[in-house]
Amino acid sequence: MNKKFIFSALLLVLFFGFSKGQFAVHKMVHVGYVYQNQSFAELGGRLLFLENDDVIYRLGVAGIMGANDGKFVIMPKIQGDLLLNFERNVDLYHSVYFLAGAEATTKYIAPKAGVTLFGLLDLTGGYAFSIDKAGINGKELKGLNVNFTLNLPLVLLHDLLK
Repeated sequence: MNKKFIFSALLLVLFFGFSKGQFAVHKMVHVGYVYQNQSFAELGGRLLFLENDDVIYRLGVAGIMGANDGKFVIMPKIQGDLLLNFERNVDLYHSVYFLAGAEATTKYIAPKAGVTLFGLLDLTGGYAFSIDKAGINGKELKGLNVNFTLNLPLVLLHDLLK
């Protein structure tokens, strides 16, 4: 596990080290639904790194909450996403981005792919690989992974609550 973490951190540092230009950083809060052998609610925060609107990077942390056998469970989650759309001079089509990324909890790691509408509404799917064979209350978390997420920029929330 330590080797995987070090390798992932090294790739992330190299990835951002070789990128050029100045990134604008936007803060977001997200809420969503996660299916990973059972249903979970998700609440967290994300940073959106934007140089132009063709390639967008997102990093986030969240808490996944759910119940298994009548016991309430909370798991931490980290995630990274890459949003891609290379359409030119077509605003309507530029609203849909292809999304590729990965998420990791204390119980599983899941690569994922999907689509996002304006970077605000995500629908992704993937396959989770179990890290902890004990899982949650004896139920191992592996297999199909589905996420539905609503991302709310803090600027938007601040303006709406005024």
